[in-house]
Amino acid sequence: MKLADFLETKPLYYDKIDLSRMPRAYAMVRPHLNLGEVVHLVGTNGKGSTGRILASLLKEAGYRVGHYSSPHILRFNERIWIDGADAEDRRLEAAHRTLMSWLGSECAEELSYFEYTTLLALTAFEGCDFVVFEAGLGGEFDATNVVDKVLSVVTPIGIDHQAFLGDSITQIAETKIRSIQKEALVAPQPAPEVYETAKRIAKAKGARLLTPEGVLGKAVRRSILDTAVSIGWPLYLGENAVAAFAAAKRLTHRDYDPEMLASIQLKGRFERILPNVILDVGHNPLGARAVAEALDGRTPVLVYNALEDKDVVQILEILQPVIRRLEIIPIESERAIAEERLAEAAAKLGIEAGPFRGLREEEEYLVFGSFIVAEAFLKSLHET
Repeated sequence: MKLADFLETKPLYYDKIDLSRMPRAYAMVRPHLNLGEVVHLVGTNGKGSTGRILASLLKEAGYRVGHYSSPHILRFNERIWIDGADAEDRRLEAAHRTLMSWLGSECAEELSYFEYTTLLALTAFEGCDFVVFEAGLGGEFDATNVVDKVLSVVTPIGIDHQAFLGDSITQIAETKIRSIQKEALVAPQPAPEVYETAKRIAKAKGARLLTPEGVLGKAVRRSILDTAVSIGWPLYLGENAVAAFAAAKRLTHRDYDPEMLASIQLKGRFERILPNVILDVGHNPLGARAVAEALDGRTPVLVYNALEDKDVVQILEILQPVIRRLEIIPIESERAIAEERLAEAAAKLGIEAGPFRGLREEEEYLVFGSFIVAEAFLKSLHET
């Protein structure tokens, strides 16, 4: 069975997950793998952009690099990036055949969509010097945590996925940071509880904690931020770049030129995809605050939708001062919030709301939300 057909048999969401299943499967695969050094990214926001910047820096320095991220926007291949490009279909099909031969059909069929694609990525990354591995929504019990890593990067942590991770910043931080092993690079955090949690867990594990500024120094950090601003990136992407540069230096013990940022493309991260459209996949309150700040006085039309587990009221409260109105774009998901509920939440906040009816040249737009929202918007462009 081809990869796409096999993945179609697996649901994307699970109410409960057997936490022993992935370690058992990985134990079957591990003896066959020839992995380079693994960097593990955990956090609520910034994993994708930090990971892509890091992978790009390492690639430009001459290393063979694999970057695993999720979810994808339009094509599954986006999840598995190798040496500067999304993996080709042929490579993924070959990795799928190899992985099936290692696991056997019974074990492969038991694995969740994310568990199987995690092992698929590791199989496809054969021969890479470095593997940049992004956790899903968790940390300690995430499918990606089965792999030993030389460095963990902790990106900003906020409230999200409470049903799986906990109801407080401390609980969520504990779940994510308990995944660290030898060293952890902790990016700037909006909540001080994250630092305290990291210190406590690192002490218990005998792990070393690092900060981006501690690795790079103040002058280099400033230079990276200035370069990011000069190419049109908002501050939050600049901070993610600082963390990526620090990780690259820690891994390779060499310096990287901030001007390298100009050649790095970040899909869906405050990305100007049209002259009057910015797309950002930050789908939680932490992401909303970063985007609100990045708009820097602009007041676009918000194109938005969400899954029912998202705190849409808080997100709309954050964005209300910086948007002109809300246009709700339909999304294809059983877990999508009822559009009437979203419109009612907007009305209570004094936000004019209605359906998305396409783009108008005289308006500026912010498309904000999950990868599902980004996919729906991009598909709508091709349909017009």
